[in-house]
Amino acid sequence: MLVNLLDFDADGLNAWFAQQGEKPFRARQVLRWMHQRGESDFSAMTDIAKSLREKLTALATVSPAPTLSDRLSDDGTRKFLFDVGNGNAIETVFIPEDDRGTLCVSSQAGCALECAFCSTGRQGFNRNLTTAEIIGQLWQANRALGPGAKPDGERLISNVVMMGMGEPLANFDNLVPALRLMLDDNAYGLSRRRVTVSTSGIVPAMDRLAEACPVALAVSLHAPTDGLRDRLVPINRKYPLAELMAACRRYLVHAPRDFITFEYVMLDGVNDADADARALLHLVRDLPCKFNLIPFNPFPDSGYRRSPQERVRRFAGILVDAGIVTTTRKTRGDDIAAACGQLAGQVKDKRKPNASRTSRKVQFAMELR
Repeated sequence: MLVNLLDFDADGLNAWFAQQGEKPFRARQVLRWMHQRGESDFSAMTDIAKSLREKLTALATVSPAPTLSDRLSDDGTRKFLFDVGNGNAIETVFIPEDDRGTLCVSSQAGCALECAFCSTGRQGFNRNLTTAEIIGQLWQANRALGPGAKPDGERLISNVVMMGMGEPLANFDNLVPALRLMLDDNAYGLSRRRVTVSTSGIVPAMDRLAEACPVALAVSLHAPTDGLRDRLVPINRKYPLAELMAACRRYLVHAPRDFITFEYVMLDGVNDADADARALLHLVRDLPCKFNLIPFNPFPDSGYRRSPQERVRRFAGILVDAGIVTTTRKTRGDDIAAACGQLAGQVKDKRKPNASRTSRKVQFAMELR
């Protein structure tokens, strides 16, 4: 069986090349060909000895998940659907802005956390994505988008957010090598400030990430009290807010930014009252942070409604008046079902035999500064 070299970060690729009796600089050459040039054909890697190219062709492959569809929104948002096998498909979204281009990447086929307002959680969980399937989303998007329209040929993707389908930290062992490739100067060369992992609050994995690969951190908060968050984000029952806030403070020791971003979906009559905003201020006191308020996009039988714009503005105003940087996420790509709450993939839920449901994920299109 051929080895998929997209599964390896630099250290892993060095180790595999050593097993083949090859020197480390050969691994670096191949790493640059794969990730900087987007090359999958070993025979085209012209500065590598012909004998090694032939060996690689016999032993290895560069195989991202195949593209099933590629749709472009009127506002420039681009949505990719990738086939990850056995009836499962994931989506990846590119969101262009004047000062950056952000790629929203998935980490799992489905999600097991069952957040109440998120239909990905409702549709079930199949499996973790491999490192190749995670980094392959960036690999495929770079190839599809090309070098970009900038005079220096700089790539259009300047930021990556792990906010697509799934809980990234529940797939820690496959996530970290992908993150390291995003940061590697011989691969994508992104700064740690421009790569963001979003988590619902798996505290031990947050601590592991801080030690292994500290990138920017976003926390899906959505409630100011344990009682409400237990209902909206069930993982809170295992890692309640006091533990989560303590983990955020520990993460800041290692973080590339001097703040944590809290994501907060605005649900009409549920978590959007003035009292909720004031409770948030108490919760995050002395914790450097910013808030990203997310307009809820309802899905069938969600049971929730989007907070009115005036309510969102008032809620944001309470936070801003207290000195907390607060943004409200823009709705992008809704004409191709790529807006917040519309990201969809096909997942066969392993917990329910023969079940196959469409997923719609609330959290993505992170506002980065």
